[in-house]
Amino acid sequence: MRTILIVDDEQAIRATLGQILTYEKYRVLQAASGPAALKLIGSERIDAVLLDIKMPGMDGFEVLDNIGAVAPRPAVIMVSGHGDIATAVEAVRKGAYDFLEKPLDRDRLLVTLRRCLDHLSVVEEREQLKAMGGYRDPLVGDCPRIRDVRAFIDKVAPTDATVLITGENGTGKELVVRALHEQSARRERPLIEVNCAAIPKELVESELFGHEKGAFTGADRQRIGKFEQADGGTLFLDEIGDMSEQAQAKVLKAVEEGRFQRVGGTETLHVDVRIVAATNRDLAGPDSGFRQDLFFRLNVLAVHLPALRERGEDVPLLLDYFMRTLAVPLKTTPRTFSAEALGLLKEHAWPGNVRELRNLVERLLILAPGGVIRAADLPQLPGGAPKAGIQGDLLSCNDFQEFKSRAEAAFLQAKLRENRYNVSQTAERLGMQRSNLYKKITRYGLRTQPQD
Repeated sequence: MRTILIVDDEQAIRATLGQILTYEKYRVLQAASGPAALKLIGSERIDAVLLDIKMPGMDGFEVLDNIGAVAPRPAVIMVSGHGDIATAVEAVRKGAYDFLEKPLDRDRLLVTLRRCLDHLSVVEEREQLKAMGGYRDPLVGDCPRIRDVRAFIDKVAPTDATVLITGENGTGKELVVRALHEQSARRERPLIEVNCAAIPKELVESELFGHEKGAFTGADRQRIGKFEQADGGTLFLDEIGDMSEQAQAKVLKAVEEGRFQRVGGTETLHVDVRIVAATNRDLAGPDSGFRQDLFFRLNVLAVHLPALRERGEDVPLLLDYFMRTLAVPLKTTPRTFSAEALGLLKEHAWPGNVRELRNLVERLLILAPGGVIRAADLPQLPGGAPKAGIQGDLLSCNDFQEFKSRAEAAFLQAKLRENRYNVSQTAERLGMQRSNLYKKITRYGLRTQPQD
């Protein structure tokens, strides 16, 4: 529960604001003066402050200056009955998140506060990830395809262009989104995530665009949607391929025009939002079940994340990375892998991709004895041994096209290995043109030489 401090010398205003915020499920503290506010800020964990400017003794600007020395620093929304442009500019220049003029409009107050807290969440998360090195190098690996993804992020992030990220579950699509946001001019505004697959279809529109009180049964209060929360920032639509067709139509209009209406509302709202979408499905073509006009609107800039089985040379780097980063919170020391254990992990199919590898490292840090992890210490991996793992990997496919691609990639990789990675010999024995085999090697990111 977020804690809000109301600072105002008028008791009636504190009481009114306190009732509104308590009803919205915030923890509310109150102070009638600047010194009392600073005392509370120094002793309590406060997330946001509604700070009146005109107060006897120490005014709001003096309080704001003193808050700057507090860590962690709460977000501040300045409030005044004598508002003008100069006052608002001065408040923001001194570090306030926003400025509101009395008499306060309830809806505007709540929207501003929610955006302020969303911004605070982004800042807190960014600081945590920076401490772990998370944003500096979001995708661990040194294979050509991962280097291409990093180059894509560096080039695209500063723009406001819509981005579509494709790839299997667990390949790191969320990391790409966060890197795009962090390296953009919108980094100080919210990054709002929506998992389209986790929201019941009948509630998708309400989740995205919000609703007015009484819009439907159970709508006992106004709700601010994700588009509105992300105003000025980035909206991440994860698993967008699972969105209903009706919701797709509304999203298309919002993306194209930057405006929408809340469910049950008549007011047209305008927002400035960068859209980043992600999916593990192929959305191209009428057979995909996805609106093609929305697909083309989202597919302005596209990047595909390779599956971990397609970049086995990165497995040792990922193992080392997660060993180092997970050992600290688990209060243990990183381990190393024997050559035999490392060989098994490099050949594993990794149906769960990087997420599966991370979970394995966490388990080994807790359960494996000794400083060196040996083959006998490894648990039974999904799919078993490399060859047996192919079946489990194929059965996890979401559609027939993905099944065919994975099966062909696994078959060609096995044949390359059988022929000691001699491409000409492999093509001859398969009865296919060498140029065609090279194209498929590039498409699937197949290895053409033994792993160390």
